Amino acid sequence: MTEALVLATVALPLLGAAALAATRTPRAAVRVHLAASCATAAAATALALTALLGTAATPHGGWFVADPAAGVFLLVVAAVGFASASVLAATPPAAPPGLLRTRGSAIAFQLFWAALLAVPLAASLAVAWLLVEATTAASALLVASSGRRGALEAGWKYLVLTTLGLTVALLGVVVLFALLGHGTGTVHTLDWSAIRAQAPALDGTAAIVAAALVLAGLAAKVGWAPVHNWLPDAHSEAPPPVSALLSAALLPAVVLVAWRLAAALAPSGAGGTLTALLLAFGLASLAVAVPFLWRPMPLKRLLAYSSLEHMGVLALGIAFATPLAIAGVVLHVAGHALAKSLGFYATIPLLRRDPAFARRPPTALAATSPAAAGAVAVSLATLGGLPPAPLFFSELLILAGGIAAGKLAIVVIAAALLALGFLGLAHAAIEALAAERPSVALRAGGRSPRLVALTAATAVALLALSASALALPGSQLVARLVEGLA
Repeated sequence: MTEALVLATVALPLLGAAALAATRTPRAAVRVHLAASCATAAAATALALTALLGTAATPHGGWFVADPAAGVFLLVVAAVGFASASVLAATPPAAPPGLLRTRGSAIAFQLFWAALLAVPLAASLAVAWLLVEATTAASALLVASSGRRGALEAGWKYLVLTTLGLTVALLGVVVLFALLGHGTGTVHTLDWSAIRAQAPALDGTAAIVAAALVLAGLAAKVGWAPVHNWLPDAHSEAPPPVSALLSAALLPAVVLVAWRLAAALAPSGAGGTLTALLLAFGLASLAVAVPFLWRPMPLKRLLAYSSLEHMGVLALGIAFATPLAIAGVVLHVAGHALAKSLGFYATIPLLRRDPAFARRPPTALAATSPAAAGAVAVSLATLGGLPPAPLFFSELLILAGGIAAGKLAIVVIAAALLALGFLGLAHAAIEALAAERPSVALRAGGRSPRLVALTAATAVALLALSASALALPGSQLVARLVEGLA
């Protein structure tokens, strides 16, 4: 049963892309896109729940892994992907080209989503690397889909920098394969379980070099500072649904690969180095993001720098590796995905009414677009960690987990940076909602019932996550994650 769900989860979006290529009219393309997205989301959700409940069969030496970590991240990728696919299908025909109305863009979207869904399920470091690389081509096309000069430049920068980073990671993978295989490696030498089994016997220096290369290469794809240069441009230039998928699904999925690597090599001499690197990437990302969160900038660019901040928080939580910190990581991944996606979706009606909104900080939204104002308020309040947002509790859990891990100095620095980030986002929210004059030519527009419904559903889901914060640290899910990833 589990194998069938895994196959369906990955194959359905690929079949959807093939079916889209055979369509002849825009209406048929939309119907095929929606049908494929619904089927994919259903299969992925079923698989994620099976993994979370601990009933998934994960064969030893198999080609997939369906542990609780895979369930958490797969559920996030499925939810964000389905929401973005639905938003694309509902976009009016008169929308700007950047909002994806072409069949080719829909095909690229399905291919990108298929690769993203497969990443959490990869049972091998080598397969995970291939899948992360596979996400690059389709997503680069989506980033540049509007054809604007800025979008083309952002897509090219994203393609070059992330490919360069993954090339560095590939070198580390090769070194690790040589260490583990002793010249006679097989296709399963780089399975996560095989790496963990042989980790205690690995040569210290060589293992450290391999681990550092892989993690540094993955950092370029996650967007951890200081290798984050592609992230602000790509997130701000991509169509909003693609920006949501990049920020809320792609970045956390690659973080999971880094987490599996750190867990697998923890018993080796490289374990301490990986922890130190994760802490360094986490603090650097927070420190780099904060000054930008204080600057007036377009909403999508602001959300992009917020992604840099929150990926840094996840790096810290994974490095602390205590039950409290791991509970915070789970809560943070889910809360960030919901809030960040809503923030990007809120820009769609605003961009449709005035494309100049993409280049200027938002102001006076409460007067000019109440629906967008509500969505922006929920998104920025959550991302800033304003109680009772789930990110407030997740950050609190991660910081408490850091104290339990004996990293008090790191916790103090991170808490100060998070407080500064909160102030920056709070100021941006106030300016966006309550400023007297609009920054662009936005007249009071029509209603956006879909955005209102999406905002309400997201707010309810966020409150439900907040309510789970107290039960999560002692849950069976967190206990299984602390015991180790598959």
